[in-house]
Order: sequence, then C-alpha cells, then structure tokens
Amino acid sequence: MYTIMLKAKLHMARVTHAVLNYEGSCAIDGELLDMAGIRENEQIQIYNVENGQRFTTYAIRAEEGSKVISVNGAAAHLASEGQRVIICSYAHYGDAELETHQPALVYLQEGNHVSHTSRAIPVQMA
Repeated sequence: MYTIMLKAKLHMARVTHAVLNYEGSCAIDGELLDMAGIRENEQIQIYNVENGQRFTTYAIRAEEGSKVISVNGAAAHLASEGQRVIICSYAHYGDAELETHQPALVYLQEGNHVSHTSRAIPVQMA
C-alpha cells in the first residue's frame, strides 16, 4: 500500500507575477525549486493565504536567483501579484519509505529570500 505524503513545501512565497495570457503553470525561481526538491513539470498545489483559494498546476523553472513566483494562465485569476502563497508537492510512499520520510520545507521571507529550511513541521500547541 502507498500513502500520499507531503514531499516539499515553499512556505509564504510572494507572488511576483500573475500572467493570464500564458499557457499555464507556475514559474518558480530555479534555486527554490532545487532547494525544495520540486522538479520541473511536477504537479503542485498552491494555497493562497490571502483569499483561501486552493488550486493545482505544475511547476516550471524560472531564472535561478530571480526570486520569481509567477502564477500563470487561468490560475492568475486565483492569485495576484503581492499575495502570499504556500506551494506544496506530494508523493506516494511505500510503508518502508514512511519510516524515514521527512518533507523538504523551505520558509520564505519578504522578497522570496529563504529564512530557513527544515525537515519537520513544528508540533502545533494548544
């Protein structure tokens, strides 16, 4: 049996572009893709922190070091420039892999600069 688990997350990215007249996808700074382990053309989920919209698209590589997060095509209706989003990818893991699996978490600050990385989501306190 396989379980779908969080593979990677770019937490609190700022949308730098929303381009309606593009064929689709989300362009992400290549350095951020590599740091999170998200592959080009991989399916991603985007969660808009500002308006609650959640949508599926795929990642494409933007210029390394550009800090670009460009929501393109129809999804440009769901996220605007300047809004904060969480970008996640998921994968199927077998029982043996679950024993050691930890997601790649990349936390971003203003300007889409990395503040820190982690392999574990903090426990939520009451």
